[in-house]
Amino acid sequence: MSSTSASFIQKRFKYDVFLSFRGEDTRNTFVDHLYHALHQKGITTYKDDERIEKGETIGDQLVRSIEESRFHIIVFSKNYASSSWCLDELIKIMECQKTKDQTAYPVFYDVEPTEVRNQSGAVGEAFAKHVEKEGAGRWRDALKEAAGLAGWELKNTIDGHEAKFIQTIIEEISPKLHFINLSVDENLVGMHARVKNVVSSLEIGPDDVCMIGIKGMGGGGKTTLARAVFDYISIQFEGKSFVENVREGSKGSGLKELQKQVLQDVLSDKSIDVKSVYDGKNMMKKMMSNRKVLVILDDVDDIDQLKALAGEPTWFKPRSRIIITTRDEQVLIAHRVNFIHDINLLSHEEAICLFSRYAFGREIPNQGYEELSGKVVHYAHGLPLTIKVLGSFLCGRIERDWEDAIERLKTIPLKETLEKLELSYNGLEDDQKEIFLEVACILKGEMKGK
Repeated sequence: MSSTSASFIQKRFKYDVFLSFRGEDTRNTFVDHLYHALHQKGITTYKDDERIEKGETIGDQLVRSIEESRFHIIVFSKNYASSSWCLDELIKIMECQKTKDQTAYPVFYDVEPTEVRNQSGAVGEAFAKHVEKEGAGRWRDALKEAAGLAGWELKNTIDGHEAKFIQTIIEEISPKLHFINLSVDENLVGMHARVKNVVSSLEIGPDDVCMIGIKGMGGGGKTTLARAVFDYISIQFEGKSFVENVREGSKGSGLKELQKQVLQDVLSDKSIDVKSVYDGKNMMKKMMSNRKVLVILDDVDDIDQLKALAGEPTWFKPRSRIIITTRDEQVLIAHRVNFIHDINLLSHEEAICLFSRYAFGREIPNQGYEELSGKVVHYAHGLPLTIKVLGSFLCGRIERDWEDAIERLKTIPLKETLEKLELSYNGLEDDQKEIFLEVACILKGEMKGK
């Protein structure tokens, strides 16, 4: 996502979800199961008996935790309204609900929305002890307001089966939580729209297994895009695996190791071993067909790699998603993927922004370097990796060095520009060459060979 777009900058929260509940009703049953299901999905959840810290009053900490939570799940049970503590908690949640950044969801566990709204039935009996208290009016208003929010009612969802009910809550909450956060990588540029493009292509046949490809030249940002998509949607799946550099990793006997990685990741079982590629295929067919998974196969260059790692849609449970990045479109065609997504190189404006961050540490070029920056970016052909390395290399250098770099860029074909970045490398001293290569390798996430 482009960090130049303020509309995508969202408030940071300490917790994803705050659970409000009456302990004697649900702490060791429904709420405990919901809490652990959220935790297993990587959703940071506040539950008071799990997080109370010594030395702080419970009230102050709870108020602060409500303010620091993105979502609030209110579990209304028969005795929820009997607790003035729960009701004060609810008032605070309703205050936060009025902001654009926080959302509350009621769960009607063993009561009906009308009971909460009107303080009738079991809820009315529980609330009766507070009728004469000073805060009764505000508590009534909070109960009425919360009952009118969109939420979930146990007896009318999945025939009242708690396990499936909890899964329904998770599946609805998860996609709302996982957006690209600028704090993960402040140097991501133009990523928001690209991720949305890929995600939309994954919605083809939502109830089927969907395989898509992301193709483009090396250094064009395929891996970065695939990783961003993975981070964006992975929580929606029962198992996930990101297999990096399949092309290199599959050499020799590497394919069975990659099969083992996928199985271990998806099944969360490090004891799984694969004896051969043939056995690996059989294991994947048998062990993954009952689990909705997200698998990223990065930098594939041979159809045999796909046959070993994602042979047929029948290997996977419906609604699974397989994303393949490659430089070779024919590999995707041969594997009959559902959709092929062309990587979009950076626009001139995006390239200037990315280059400036690495060259000047800011969004735009320093004064006097606007024209030179434009020329460098022009010859980088919108390739993110090339732009990052050029920006890092030219950072702090004198104008003459920039002019020399531009002249060399003019004479070097795109292939050499991308693969070797020879524009200035050949003219460096040995120690400078080492620094240049270190920067290039660090930016690509690789270790430089000794």
